[in-house]
Amino acid sequence: MSHTAVGKDARGTPPGQGKGLAAGTLGVWGSVVIGLASTAPVYSLAASLGFVVLAVGAQAPIAFILAFIPMLFVAYAYRELNREIPDCGTSFTWATKAFGPWVGWMAGWGVAVAGIIVLANLAQIAGLYLWLLIGDGSLAENPTLVTGTGVFFIALMTLVSYRGVEIGAKLQNVLLGIQYLALALFVVFAIVGIANGTAENATAPSLDWFNPFAFESVEGFTEAVLLALFIYWGWDACLALNEETRDARRIPGRAALISTVLLLITYVGVTVAAMMYAGVGEEGSGLGNEVNAEDVFFALKDAVLGPWSWLLVVAVLVSAVSSTQTTILPTARGTLSMAVYQALPHRFSTVHPRFKTPSFSTLVMGIAAIAFYVIMTLISENILADSILSLGLAIAFYYAITGYACVWYFRRELFTSRHNFVFRFLLPLLGALMLTAAFIKSAFDMADVDYGYSVLLGVGGTFVVGIGALAFGLVLMLVWWTRRGSRQFFRGESLNEETPVLVPDSPDTYRRSVDGGLA
Repeated sequence: MSHTAVGKDARGTPPGQGKGLAAGTLGVWGSVVIGLASTAPVYSLAASLGFVVLAVGAQAPIAFILAFIPMLFVAYAYRELNREIPDCGTSFTWATKAFGPWVGWMAGWGVAVAGIIVLANLAQIAGLYLWLLIGDGSLAENPTLVTGTGVFFIALMTLVSYRGVEIGAKLQNVLLGIQYLALALFVVFAIVGIANGTAENATAPSLDWFNPFAFESVEGFTEAVLLALFIYWGWDACLALNEETRDARRIPGRAALISTVLLLITYVGVTVAAMMYAGVGEEGSGLGNEVNAEDVFFALKDAVLGPWSWLLVVAVLVSAVSSTQTTILPTARGTLSMAVYQALPHRFSTVHPRFKTPSFSTLVMGIAAIAFYVIMTLISENILADSILSLGLAIAFYYAITGYACVWYFRRELFTSRHNFVFRFLLPLLGALMLTAAFIKSAFDMADVDYGYSVLLGVGGTFVVGIGALAFGLVLMLVWWTRRGSRQFFRGESLNEETPVLVPDSPDTYRRSVDGGLA
């Protein structure tokens, strides 16, 4: 629903109250914490490092660096768009303003479907690792128990998100602190093990680890970068909380850039330490051992940390639980914004009068994630695993749209200054093109029957789930298009390039801004 120039908007909201969210709750640090926590850094590394090493061996560090480049470029697109349009709908709002309602709706769906899929994965990991800590770990082999525990964690984090962004931010400080403590101890103990000679496969670092021309095959290079590319995903959560941030125009974009850089340092630093300690060999504790690929931390925890090995298991558990809560935040605010502009039923725009959260949207996201998780688990754990592998398609889809939206939205001023040329044109366009290439390459690879864990309709199950999830969004959009309540949105009346927004300058003050940056 667009905000009118004077008086009340179509929902009867007086000027100055925005969407009703808790303005001014987060500062720079809180936003950075949300951005970092959403990526689940410990779990992301545990689950991807081994497979990256299998693909490219000792070139794993440079693979993580190369994967960082498109993320950084797209982060600049987010920053520039957020400066002009600090709306919690982020990709949905920006793409609609740039390309119209159809592309914008699908961008919003990309955010939602990525969130729902990853919540199922995080719940599975949280349930699994909790029971690995109990007794001899055999309870983790009980699928019913693990699934029930995963459902509990989604429900719990949905409640935390429902109760308010401030309590969630405080919780994330603790959870993120545990993750980085575990990673710091892992690096320190690994270095100590190398120094005192207890590291079984100690390997001297080499500049070749950072040589982008040392990859032995194009296939391995592509696979490694695609694997590494999407472990950076999640930093954009802090942008979706822009309307709840003290300086909605500047802090979220700054936090996104800080988050991506900190993730790069974390991933590369821990990778180098692990390679120095365990090497990339295919036997024993080597990172190239396929037995260790699914979780390198679990494979190395006893050797590196000894009696403190349980801390790494706790860290992976905490990482999954932490990301569960921070993933609910942007998806719920995305659907809130879509409903405000009539791209979804009005009920999704409900904001809790006391907690100032998108109450209905938050509950729907939690319920949808639980339903998806349980259904996928009941059908087949292989299908669930393939749904996780397909996640990259949805991520590349809406990140690329956002990059293109930045270029097109600012098209009239791209060459008026060096800043605009670099940060509103060149970097966003390069990032979008890279992600488009990643989307296409991933889709072709996933169609192979040997890709993933299942075969559906004669092609890889990962392809069917990934493309099918996006296609299902197209169906839902067409269904909503036929409803009377959607007419203003699909006519481009409730949200377009000239639609004014309420921009929060401080916790207590809002000012109107006819955004677009074109005047």
